Amino acid sequence: METSKKTLYLMGTVIKLYLISERAEALLDEASKMLSTFEQVFSANSDSSPLANLKETAYKVPQKVTSDLFELIKIGKAHSQADDSLLNIAIGPLTRLWHIGFEDACVPSHEEIEAVLGLIKAEHISLDEEHKTVFFEKEGMTIDLGAIAKGYFCDKIMAFFKENRAVSAMVDLGGNVLVYGDSPKGNAKWQVGIQNPFLPRGNLVASVSVKNQSVVTSGIYERIFKIDGKTYHHIFDSKTGYPIKTNIASLTIIADKSLDCDLYTTKFFGLDVSTILQKVNHIEGMAAIVITTDGRMAHTHNLKGKIQYNNI
Repeated sequence: METSKKTLYLMGTVIKLYLISERAEALLDEASKMLSTFEQVFSANSDSSPLANLKETAYKVPQKVTSDLFELIKIGKAHSQADDSLLNIAIGPLTRLWHIGFEDACVPSHEEIEAVLGLIKAEHISLDEEHKTVFFEKEGMTIDLGAIAKGYFCDKIMAFFKENRAVSAMVDLGGNVLVYGDSPKGNAKWQVGIQNPFLPRGNLVASVSVKNQSVVTSGIYERIFKIDGKTYHHIFDSKTGYPIKTNIASLTIIADKSLDCDLYTTKFFGLDVSTILQKVNHIEGMAAIVITTDGRMAHTHNLKGKIQYNNI
């Protein structure tokens, strides 16, 4: 058995891979190629990616896409249309208008926001399962899979490792952490840190003990834009076109699949603490940690004995 580690700089973040398996180093090289391909296909910020190209072509005639891209668009559309879901894969025109997290970030005028609200409706994305095509019912629509793509990639890479007889593995896509087998420390469980939303990255507010699961945290601290004494974050309300008003600083979801973590950290972010915990408590195999903007923390009952808090 080989033990190998690899650090990559893709998708605007730091990616860390760890694997114990036969041919571990060669498998990590192959995983790196897979991730590079995913970046080229799924990027919403590249004008040349197949996903971005849909803006120019998919409102004219249905466009055939790769099976992976079609699968994630289909999953994203279904969850975007769920009741009370904050996830919206059609939100591309709005996020590009604000562009929070980029040098040209700005606060759009009310008129500019109103002009794109009709373009950010997931029900106007038409999918053909048989032919794997995507069609936009309105010109100017775009799809942004940024909220869920990393989880999808994590699951794909881990599935690849398992197919090649991984004994132990970790995939960390800039905060989307998915682990399998025993930890490198020889323990059956892995300790995954939870970012303190009020301190610079790397400062942990807690750690959670997991095995064969993913841990993903979303927060209003991740990408912000400050101007004229006001702070705007990157999590938007599709109804108003403005960042959501919330007392949630961060939401962590723990589940078997990293994509599920991505889906539910986004879907539930606009809800209040008690509603989030109540909903997650009724989803088998899922757990949650919520931190409010005033520094309070709460978690689902199934994390009792599995979480260790630091001082906030």
